[in-house]
Amino acid sequence: MAGDTGEKRGFGQRGEILVAIQFALMIGFALLPVWQPFMGADAMDASGALRGWLAAPFAVLALIFGAFGSVHIRDYLTPLPYPVDHNQLVQHGVYAMVRHPLYASLLFAGAAWTVFNLSLSHLLGLVVAFLFFNYKAGKEEAWLTERHPEYSDYAQRVKKFIPFVY
Repeated sequence: MAGDTGEKRGFGQRGEILVAIQFALMIGFALLPVWQPFMGADAMDASGALRGWLAAPFAVLALIFGAFGSVHIRDYLTPLPYPVDHNQLVQHGVYAMVRHPLYASLLFAGAAWTVFNLSLSHLLGLVVAFLFFNYKAGKEEAWLTERHPEYSDYAQRVKKFIPFVY
């Protein structure tokens, strides 16, 4: 497939391997057993409502970032981190709050699950996912900067995953 520069890219050159790793991580996270070495069944039962309230903000953020992130780039959405030929730099809506709302959505969903279950195995999985998405976003940002020189200014103004934080 040719990009705007006419450059041909072979398999793996547009991030196909990163997408495969992402799906493997997502499936792995879902299949991880809940591990709570410090909480017994009675304590988990007694804290259910509190855990739900603590997890809810993460779940809401995941839904908001996922829905609005998809809507705002619907014309340029691709499973690959390499931008489609006709893409434009989107800086409005949720993209004015974070540069990668779809990755953030997955991380917030993972955080909601981790908090609700108080699972150390899922906390470890979430750390691995964060490191992976940080790497994948870096690759994507390099490609976006090649295509959109103004991306550097955007990246300095807007946080990567967590508004006002990171």
